[in-house]
Amino acid sequence: MSLKIRLARGGAKKRPYYSIVVADSRSPRDGRFIEKLGTYNPMLDRGHADRVTLKTERIQHWLGVGALPSDRVARFLGDAGLIEKPAIPDNPVKARPKARASRIFNDMPFPSVSEIRRATGRRDRGASAPCCRASSSVS
Repeated sequence: MSLKIRLARGGAKKRPYYSIVVADSRSPRDGRFIEKLGTYNPMLDRGHADRVTLKTERIQHWLGVGALPSDRVARFLGDAGLIEKPAIPDNPVKARPKARASRIFNDMPFPSVSEIRRATGRRDRGASAPCCRASSSVS
């Protein structure tokens, strides 16, 4: 049986409240769990003392038994000093600019807004431009 320390969602719609639980990895997210180890309330400010509450001695026990924390719980435990703080993942490889795009954008200076308008034939919207069509009475 592989154990995970993870979040179980509670609370109302649009008002999330999470319990930090140890559960079998095959059980559903909000389903059966072995023990409740703390809480996480994302609606509170980051500096609030009750945003994350942890039972440190029980978490140390379950980590010693071999339970693996989820990514979010690992960040909470790293902030509390219970485990080594995990590295924040970098930008995904697929989202990085491709070779041609990076070459074009690195070689070219970015044009100003007026240069773009001049190149596309659009005029500046000043006081002379109408903001809306004249209203006509429907009869």
